[in-house]
Amino acid sequence: MKLLFISMAISATMTGGSIYSFKVDGLDGKLIDFAAFQGQKILIVNTASECGNTPQYAGLEELYKSYKGKLVIVGFPANNFGGQEPGSNAEIKTFCTKNYGVSFPMANKISVKGKDEHPLYKYLKAEAAKKGFTDPVTWNFGKFLFDESGELIATFSPSTLPQSEEVLQYLEE
Repeated sequence: MKLLFISMAISATMTGGSIYSFKVDGLDGKLIDFAAFQGQKILIVNTASECGNTPQYAGLEELYKSYKGKLVIVGFPANNFGGQEPGSNAEIKTFCTKNYGVSFPMANKISVKGKDEHPLYKYLKAEAAKKGFTDPVTWNFGKFLFDESGELIATFSPSTLPQSEEVLQYLEE
């Protein structure tokens, strides 16, 4: 009951806010505070360890390193599509580090759709709809890109590779 109340309070405060209003728990045990990313582009990606798109972790890590200081990538493990993220937070952290050397911030596992959808993902989808963008959360590795001022500037489908020209055009501005 206490958790439900806290979730409702957080959800209520997040509605209509900005990306910088959000704080989430990270896989490393530290808080990911989106306010700390002001002045950088932010790429938010829902991830999964057992998906055909999982090799995108390598491209995301390379992108993160190439644009460090200008771009932050935040991964959100989710088990919403085909049960492809069944592991615990600790297992996900180990998998990402061992197999892909992931150093960008990774949040604790959340739900990105359905009745238990995380408030951040409700916000992301609402922002995409307001701007007429396609909702990329149709499978694992859908992407939302925010500019340095916290405005959503693009969404990318799960099949869009992190280092595709479609993504890079926004990073080289």
